[in-house]
Amino acid sequence: MGVGSFGDNGELWFEIQLIATNGDVFSVEALFDTGFTTGWLAINTQDLEALEWLRIAAQISMRTARGEGQFNLYEGRIIIDANEFIIPVHVGDDVPDTLMGSAWLDIMQLVVNKPQGILTLEMVETN
Repeated sequence: MGVGSFGDNGELWFEIQLIATNGDVFSVEALFDTGFTTGWLAINTQDLEALEWLRIAAQISMRTARGEGQFNLYEGRIIIDANEFIIPVHVGDDVPDTLMGSAWLDIMQLVVNKPQGILTLEMVETN
C-alpha cells in the first residue's frame, strides 16, 4: 500500500521511484492528477535526461490544464509501493510537477479520507 500525503492546497502526493535505463533509481514526489485521464505518468523533459528511457512515440497531442500540449511518449519503469511497472510516460516541456494520471485507477484503488489524514494507493486484486 502506497501512503501519500496532502499538499497545502489539498493536493494528493505520492512518493514513487523512477528507474533509469542503467538501473539507477530516483525517488520523486508525484502529484496524483485526476484530471489527467489519458495516461499513467507525465514528467518534464529535463527529468528524462537522467533516465534515458526509450522513446516509443513522438509529438502526441494532449489537452492539459494549460491547453493543448505536445508530448513525446517514452517507455518508463517505475516503482510504486515495491511494485515495478513498465508504462508509457508522457514527457513535455511544460510539466511543472511529476504527474500520476487516472490510468492508475484501472489497477489500483485510491483511498482518500482527508479528515482522518488517510491517503493510500494500493493494488486491486482482479479475478
